[in-house]
Amino acid sequence: MDEQGYRGPQACKIVGITYRQLDYWTRTGLVTPSVHPASGSGTQRLYSFNDLLQLKVIKQLVDAGASLQKVRQAIDYVRTDLQGDWSKATIVTDGAGVYACTSDAEVVDLLRKGQGVLGAIVAVGRVREQLAGDLRQLRPERVDTGYVPTNERDLRAKEG
Repeated sequence: MDEQGYRGPQACKIVGITYRQLDYWTRTGLVTPSVHPASGSGTQRLYSFNDLLQLKVIKQLVDAGASLQKVRQAIDYVRTDLQGDWSKATIVTDGAGVYACTSDAEVVDLLRKGQGVLGAIVAVGRVREQLAGDLRQLRPERVDTGYVPTNERDLRAKEG
């Protein structure tokens, strides 16, 4: 398997979290590195684009005042009820609760029911576009060696 992914320090920089947060969220199962999980001492976790998207959504919700317990419930809903299809969800929080909405009508319904002032509406599609733009500047690492070619000469040397 020769999939590409982003190491923990890269993921932290991209998402804007500390390594301690990433490690905790990973150890508790909030996010799982889907390209390559740690498999013992000295191995590197590698996170996919979708993993980074989840991390950015989680960070935005936490920044808006949502508890990790409430965030976990919303994340679990997307994973199970939406089969992990993040493009179908808008995540909304009022600081006390976190809600996963699958249509504009649901968001409007939440607003009409007097949920209070919403601290954050995380339009996952918009976060996805922003993340894709941010990642154009970076090169993911490969599972097989962790080696990232830095120029054309290195590419030829690796192939040759």
